[in-house]
Amino acid sequence: HVQLVESGGGSVQPGMSLRLACVESVSIDEKRGDCMAWFRQRPGSQRESIAVAHTRSTYTYYADSVKGRFTISLDTARNTLYLQMNSLKPEDTGMYYCAAVSRSRCSPLPEGFQYWGQGTQVTVS
Repeated sequence: HVQLVESGGGSVQPGMSLRLACVESVSIDEKRGDCMAWFRQRPGSQRESIAVAHTRSTYTYYADSVKGRFTISLDTARNTLYLQMNSLKPEDTGMYYCAAVSRSRCSPLPEGFQYWGQGTQVTVS
């Protein structure tokens, strides 16, 4: 049974940093690899893709709004996905969700992901 558990959210001032972590209880498909991603949802808005990575390749995707500020990384030995968020802005405020799916090629679309965490709140003000 795949579970995703996020941590690391909080309230910070603009310009500060946070690191989010997502622990995957078990790899969905160790042979094919998993696509893992961070999504953000602001109040009243749809869930948007922030960053995507693949556990068996160097593939990464970043939303334009976070390029150069956020870094997605994987610790495959610990089944953990990270999101290092630097130079945070008020518009980065939202609930951040970790998601995963077994797939050779990743898509940043939320409908492309099968498993979701409960989310961790990030507030920048």
